[in-house]
Amino acid sequence: MYRRGLVPGVRPGATGIEVVKMHALARLFLGPTFRNVQSSWVKEGPKLAQCLLAAGANDMGGTLINESISTSAGAGYGQLVPPAELRRLIRDAGRIPAQRNTEYELVRVYGAEEDADDSPLDHIEDAEARFGSYRKLATSGQFRFLHPLRTSTPS
Repeated sequence: MYRRGLVPGVRPGATGIEVVKMHALARLFLGPTFRNVQSSWVKEGPKLAQCLLAAGANDMGGTLINESISTSAGAGYGQLVPPAELRRLIRDAGRIPAQRNTEYELVRVYGAEEDADDSPLDHIEDAEARFGSYRKLATSGQFRFLHPLRTSTPS
């Protein structure tokens, strides 16, 4: 709505303070009903997602490669944050990193010295070169659908 100017007065998104308040309120209002509140590094960036761990969030989100949903909506992140970097951000926020499955069941808790648990994703030098870029693909027009009755081609 913002990018296309469909609704007057619509802002490009929440401010950083609004994002922090929303996570804090979610923790207070949802309480024991929803035990996990996620801070999304894809939507907010790794540093704000890290700060949200002190404002009610208890989940940093997962390792994503070339995420497309949030990126399509205008998020500025989403290519890749390697697992070791996610663990570092979590530790620097005073938390203990852990891995869970999709149903929030604990898979593994990482001890202080377990960053030697090497993931192949920790060694990717240039994620965009390795995996491509959804943002570039979406803006290229190369694969854009052109309706045959609404497009005019020179004869």
